[in-house]
Amino acid sequence: VQLVESGGGLVQPGGSLRLSCAASGFTFSSSIMRWYRQAPGKERELVAGISSGGSNTNYADSVKGRFTISRDNVKNTVYLQMDNLKPEDTAVYYCCAPLRNYWGQGTQVTVSS
Repeated sequence: VQLVESGGGLVQPGGSLRLSCAASGFTFSSSIMRWYRQAPGKERELVAGISSGGSNTNYADSVKGRFTISRDNVKNTVYLQMDNLKPEDTAVYYCCAPLRNYWGQGTQVTVSS
C-alpha cells in the first residue's frame, strides 16, 4: 500500500498550489479519502474529505471557498486545489484513506512572502 503526495512548495500569500496523492495497493475507487495538515506545534487537523465516487465533499471552515478536493478513480489519485493561500495554511499536508488507516508521508506547504 502506498499513498504518495506531491505538489507542495513555497508560495506567496494569495497564490495557489495543487497537491496530488497517488494511491496504490488497495481499492482506491471504493475508499473515502481525506486531506489533513499539521502545522508546527499544532495537532493534525482535517482539511477536506471526499466520498468514494467523488459526489460528496466536506471542508474545514478555515478553507471553505478556497480549497477544492477532487479525485480521479481511473488514475487512483486524489487532489487538493488550494487557492488564495494564507500564511496560516503553512503545514505538512497528508492524504489518507481513513477507514483503512493508510497515510502518506506528507508534503510541505509554506506560504510566505
